[in-house]
Amino acid sequence: MEMEIEFLGVGEACDPTCYNTALLVAAGRGATRQYILLDCGFTTPHRYFLCRHDPDQLAAVWISHFHGDHFLGIPLLLLRFWEMGRTRPLLLLGPSGVGGKVEQAVKLAYPFFRQRLRYPLRYIEVGSDTELVEAGCRWHFAAMEHAQPSLGVHLAADGVSLFYSGDGRATVASRFLAEGCHCLVHEAYGLEEAPPNHGTVAQCLSLAAESGCRRLALVHVGHAARTRLMSELPAMVERAGLKGKVFLPEPGEVWRL
Repeated sequence: MEMEIEFLGVGEACDPTCYNTALLVAAGRGATRQYILLDCGFTTPHRYFLCRHDPDQLAAVWISHFHGDHFLGIPLLLLRFWEMGRTRPLLLLGPSGVGGKVEQAVKLAYPFFRQRLRYPLRYIEVGSDTELVEAGCRWHFAAMEHAQPSLGVHLAADGVSLFYSGDGRATVASRFLAEGCHCLVHEAYGLEEAPPNHGTVAQCLSLAAESGCRRLALVHVGHAARTRLMSELPAMVERAGLKGKVFLPEPGEVWRL
C-alpha cells in the first residue's frame, strides 16, 4: 500500500515563488508503479523536468480545467518529451473538450510541431458521473464551484486515496468524494474570504473535519495572503480540532501515504 505525492508547485497563477499548483502522483510499487501529473500550468514543465530524465515515465496528465495556470504548460511538456525521444503513448484526461483545447494550445505555441510528434496522445473526456480505471488508479470526479467548469478528482490505488480539488469551492459532490480519504489537497485562495468561486482556508478546515481525511494540504493560496496565513494557520487549526493534520506544503515537498 503506497502512494507518493510530490508538490511541483503550490501557488496560484501570479505567485512568483511557489509556482503553479501541480502534483506528481506515484501509485503502486516496482514494475506496476505509475506516475500521474495533476494539472500542468505555465511553470510546471520546468519543475517536472528538473530531476526527471526518463521521457517515458509519465503515464497520464489530468487537467482540472482550462485556466492557463492549470493547463498551458502542456505544449512545453509535449515538446520536451519529443526532444527526449519519448515513444510511450501519453494519456490526457480532463473535462469536456480536453482534446480540442490541448490540440489548439499546441498549435498556437508551436505551429507544425504536432505532426512531428512520434508518440501517440490519447484523450479521455470525463464528467462528474464518470468512473474509470487508468494508469493503475481508480478515478472518480466531482464538479467544483468555479468561474469555468472545473472538476475535482479522487484517485485510489491499493487502499490509498487522494482527493485533489483543482480550483473552486467545495460542492456536495466533492464533499462526498473527500470522505475518508488519506490526503485532501484543496485550493484555499483566501483565509476566511476569497473571490467568488474560490475556496478559503476556513472552508477547507471545515471540510477536513467533516470528511475525516487523514491530512489536509492547503494549496493555491493567494500570494498576498500566504505570509499572513503562515502565522495564523496554527491557531486556526487548533480551533478546528485538526492539530497535526493540516499542512501548507512547499514546492518540491514529497509526501508518502
